[in-house]
Amino acid sequence: MRCFIVAFPMKKATREHTKAHNRNLILNEVYSRGEVSRADLARATSLTRSTVSEIVTALIEDALIVEVGHGVSAGGKPPILLNVDNEARHVIGIDLASGEFRGALINLRGEIRHRVNIPVGRLSGERALFMVYELIDELLKLADRPILGIGIGTPGLMDVKQGVVITAVNLDWQNLPLAELLQDRYNLPVCIANDSQVSALAEYSFGEHDQISNLVLVKVGRGVGSGIVHNKELYYGDGFGAGEIGHVKVDEDGDLCGCGNYGCLETKISSRVIRNRVIQIVKDHKDSKLYSIWESAGEITTADILQACLNREAYVVEIIDDVSKDLAKALSFLVSILNIQRIVIAGSVSEFGDALIMPLREYLQPCALSILTENTEIVTSSLGEKIVMLGAAALILQNELGIK
Repeated sequence: MRCFIVAFPMKKATREHTKAHNRNLILNEVYSRGEVSRADLARATSLTRSTVSEIVTALIEDALIVEVGHGVSAGGKPPILLNVDNEARHVIGIDLASGEFRGALINLRGEIRHRVNIPVGRLSGERALFMVYELIDELLKLADRPILGIGIGTPGLMDVKQGVVITAVNLDWQNLPLAELLQDRYNLPVCIANDSQVSALAEYSFGEHDQISNLVLVKVGRGVGSGIVHNKELYYGDGFGAGEIGHVKVDEDGDLCGCGNYGCLETKISSRVIRNRVIQIVKDHKDSKLYSIWESAGEITTADILQACLNREAYVVEIIDDVSKDLAKALSFLVSILNIQRIVIAGSVSEFGDALIMPLREYLQPCALSILTENTEIVTSSLGEKIVMLGAAALILQNELGIK
């Protein structure tokens, strides 16, 4: 399913564009308001009642919205109420940014109906691509609704317009035309973006943020990145790399990063770095529970470190405090440049909660103009490990249905 640009006479192009705009306008209004009458839609959108009626009829025929009953009469015939059929279409949302490939069938409200996880270990290159096919094949076997499209969140840098993964180091992909390969194989619309970027869209679309149009999400896990939602849409930047804060230098004398530079934020605050720091220190704390875990299991997980933090193990609390300090430096750039007042922390490191967020708020204050930082709200995401899948689905909802 390739996209072609076809030249139409200006009048026809304008009419078709207006028709599509009005359709999306009505669908968005029903989606955001829930049960609503045709008359209410006409008032809210300033479209004529005949235009609204025509669009609603088409959306009902397309099974996207349904009549759900009658409203309260204002003196005449009770109005018929409309709502989106949440199960009218399902979306395939794919997360390629963790230690396993994750996929889900997701309805129009971001509710997961089926999930499939496939361990990938160190697979890369063509073998990793075949695992993506396998994951989608398994999800399609579970599908009992029409599939609207396939959304993918993947690590690395990509050309979102062309659907090309420019580089994803962990997967050993360079200039991979992933969207085209999947469109040819499945004959479905495909959208791809960086995992942090789609996570930001997930937070905007399905998180606990009413009445906002802008937010920044910072994802801290095995890697570090951020995504920017501006005016209800993802902001990619001219080269599609907007939000790539993981490789901002925060330590002149820091460690070598995978990108080839030294002292990047990722070398200071990623879950891998936290775990390595804890292991080095825990060797000198043989009376601690973490030492017992490391000695018996040969490793320490983020969950183990989180529990130690909750137990107020001093050296763990100190490490998380250091993470907050370095993260605050990077956030100060975002706050100063974007002045977006809602910052959401996601990823496995966000599970440290107040131990991370409270010092982070404190350290941010002196890093930028106080008039900017004092109005900046920092919270943790409520979407957990499903955030990338939900964001990938939201990308399809925006592109295919115009839902924002």
